[in-house]
Amino acid sequence: MTMVSELDAGKALIQGIGTALPPYRLCQDDVFAKIEASLREDPHALRWAKRIFKQCGVQIRYTCEEDFLKPADQCTYLSTDKQQAAPSTSRRMEVYRRESVPLAERAAEEAMRDAGTEAPGITHILTVSCTGQFLPGLDTVLIHRLGLSPRIQRIPLTFQGCAAGLRAIQLAQGIVSSDPGAKVLVVCVELCTIHLQPSGSREALFGASFFGDGASACVVGSSHANLQGGFRLGGGHSVLLPDSADEMIWEVGDTGFDLFLSPNIPKLLRAFLQDEVDRLLGGGPLPPLWAIHPGGRGIVDAVQDLFALDDSQTGFSRNVLRDFGNLSSATLLFVLKGMREHLRKEKEESERSGVALAFGPGLTAELLRFTYVPTGIAERQMSYEYAGH
Repeated sequence: MTMVSELDAGKALIQGIGTALPPYRLCQDDVFAKIEASLREDPHALRWAKRIFKQCGVQIRYTCEEDFLKPADQCTYLSTDKQQAAPSTSRRMEVYRRESVPLAERAAEEAMRDAGTEAPGITHILTVSCTGQFLPGLDTVLIHRLGLSPRIQRIPLTFQGCAAGLRAIQLAQGIVSSDPGAKVLVVCVELCTIHLQPSGSREALFGASFFGDGASACVVGSSHANLQGGFRLGGGHSVLLPDSADEMIWEVGDTGFDLFLSPNIPKLLRAFLQDEVDRLLGGGPLPPLWAIHPGGRGIVDAVQDLFALDDSQTGFSRNVLRDFGNLSSATLLFVLKGMREHLRKEKEESERSGVALAFGPGLTAELLRFTYVPTGIAERQMSYEYAGH
C-alpha cells in the first residue's frame, strides 16, 4: 500500500526529534544472572539462554521498574521462587499508565524544542504504543500536560508492534503533504520490560534478552517552512510479506503480553525485502544512509548482507541495539536521532539520501525514502524562496 504519492513526496520534513529513557539502567550481565538463577533446574533452557544473551547484540537497556534491580529471589518479574506469582496483566497495566505518560511527555517536549515549535502550533498528535493501553488514552493526557489545543486532531496507533513508529511517520507525512499548514506531533512510548516473565520458554527468553523501555517523538511539518534542516520524507509504502502471519505474534496473557518471535524472520527478509526496496527506489541505486529498525541482531545482519552494506551504514542501528535494546515502535527515531547527530558532528554540508525500514507483526514491512537536509541548505532554500524565485 503506497502511503504518499510521488507527487507529494518531499513536501514533509522531520523538523525535530526527542527521546527519553526511564531511570533504571540494566546491564545485560545482571539480567542474565537473574535468568540463570531462575533456570538452575532446567539446564536445556539455560544453555539456550546463554546462547541468545551472548548473540543478541545488547549490552545496556533501561526499565521503568525498579523491581528489576532487586536480587533474583526478590524480583517478581523474573523470580526464582516458584511459589511467588508473577505480576498480573492488570498490575502491569497500572505500571504502564503511571510510567508511560511522563516518559512520553519528556520525549514530546524535546521534539518540540528541537523543532522550534510551540504547543499551540501543533495541529495533529499521533500516539503509538503496543505495550499498554488505558482510557482516556495517552493522547488525551498528553494534550493537557503539553498544553496542546483541545481541538487538536488525535490519531492513536495501538498494538501494532515495532513497525508502528515508521507507520506513524508516514501517516504524519501524508497529513502534511495534503495540508502544508499542518504540524504533526508523533509520540511513541513502549514499556517492554513490564512484560518479561519467569519462564524458560524460547519465546520468553527472546524477550528477556533484548527488549527495553523508552519513548521517542518527532515533529513533522512542511519542508518549505524550515530553517533548521532535518529529514525530508520521500516515497514509502507498507507491505504484508507472504506466508508469514505466524512469525511474530503478540497476545494478551494473564501475566502480561505474550510474545512469539520466529527465528525465521531474518530468512524471510532475505527472501522478500530485495523486491520491496527495488520498488521503493524505482530501480535506482542504493542510498548511502540506512535507518534500520534493530528488531534484533539477526534482522540487521540480514539487511546488511542482502544489500552489501558496510558497517558504517548499519552502525546507527547496531549502536541503538547495543545501548538501549529493542524499544519496539520507539526505536527507529532513536536511530534517526543518532544518524542526525553524527552527520551534524561531521559537518555534512550536502544532502544525503536514505532508506528507513521497520518490521512488525503481519509480517509487516514499512519502507520510506528520506533525505538528510543540513541546516545551511535549508536556510539557503528559504532565502531563495523569499527572494521570489
